[in-house]
Amino acid sequence: MPGHSSVMSQIDVTVILVNWNGSALLERALTALFTTTHTSTCQVVVVDNASSDDSVAMVRRQFPGVTLLVNEENVGFGRANNQALALAEGRYILLLNTDAFVHDGAVDGMVAFMDAHPDAGSVGCRLYYEDGSLQRSCFAFPTLATELWNALFLDKLFPKSRFFGRYQMTYWDMNDIRPVDSLMGACLMVRTDVVKRIGLFDEQFFMYSEEIDLCYRLQQEGFKNYYLPTVSATHLWGGSSRRIRHESFLRLYQSRVKFFRKHYGERTAQWYKAILSLSSLIRVLAGGLINAVHYNPVVHATSRDYMALLRVVWAF
Repeated sequence: MPGHSSVMSQIDVTVILVNWNGSALLERALTALFTTTHTSTCQVVVVDNASSDDSVAMVRRQFPGVTLLVNEENVGFGRANNQALALAEGRYILLLNTDAFVHDGAVDGMVAFMDAHPDAGSVGCRLYYEDGSLQRSCFAFPTLATELWNALFLDKLFPKSRFFGRYQMTYWDMNDIRPVDSLMGACLMVRTDVVKRIGLFDEQFFMYSEEIDLCYRLQQEGFKNYYLPTVSATHLWGGSSRRIRHESFLRLYQSRVKFFRKHYGERTAQWYKAILSLSSLIRVLAGGLINAVHYNPVVHATSRDYMALLRVVWAF
């Protein structure tokens, strides 16, 4: 294990991975971590959320130095990370998805950056898709305006606009180091002492939006969330959730409603649900028109998702 140490003062980073039926991905993520980290001392914690595949046996067999927590039920992403936080001995915590594979020197570079920037509450590296194309991983905090632009496709029509493209920051080439509102949680390093004080993940977010909430709270504490393009990782995006795509789709928006309610208030959350209803209606109607001309199974599946969202959104 690279840089492994049992002495608390020598541990630079505690790496936390939460797994659910993703044995092959988890094996690849751990292998990448151990072969690309050279100078940072690491503690690695895997939390398994009641997998039915061979994930637990694989970790015990191939990575005996990893601390393994095995849950008897799927307690959700946020709660599982919080379980690992209780064991964290590193100065920093790296939240690493099982479908994220760090490149050479990524962990070392993130640790060095945090050491050099005491104002950084978190840092996220550059992310690539499997085919090597850039994955957008920096976001403005969502607002009613950014959600409305998305509902009306204005963010897609005017991606270079700082106004309409604000949420995904599509006007930016993502080549320079800069503080941003929010970072994708696939490979996100945070300060251990800060998150042990303010909390890591809010467990009301079973899945999705928990990293936006964390970045929001870090900013409220006076810290910055930095994007660091000089180190990188490959992120498949979807990982284990692909097997429950429809359920994951609804949870994504349910969590976003919870974020609006928590940070902006109930009235704003209600307005957001109205925007979601409009967005769903537009996409259901557009999908119906497209399929009337030429049937497309992807469009059909997407229309079904938005129809389901339209039915349940007001219950969120």
